[in-house]
Amino acid sequence: MSSVPIEYYLILSAFMFAVGITGVLIRRNAIVVFMCIELMLNSANLTLVTFSSFLGNSIGQVFVFFVMTVAAAEAAVGLAIIISIFRNKLTVNIDEINIFKW
Repeated sequence: MSSVPIEYYLILSAFMFAVGITGVLIRRNAIVVFMCIELMLNSANLTLVTFSSFLGNSIGQVFVFFVMTVAAAEAAVGLAIIISIFRNKLTVNIDEINIFKW
């Protein structure tokens, strides 16, 4: 039985992180940018689980559990903020949202 090499997981994680960075830098929709940030968090989690499995301990997996808990709370708060901004400005385009302007 052959196992998947660690390099494949790390390449997948790097690709996911690169897609997330690209989405944050290029896209102007707040919801898409938010999803790209979540994709970057998931790629970091994949890296932690990969190294945890490779090294044979569960410390990385426990850390991923806490990161996922914080990410879920961040997703709830972030979506609430995006919905609040949409109700006030009627747009989710980042270029059109400047809440600090009087």
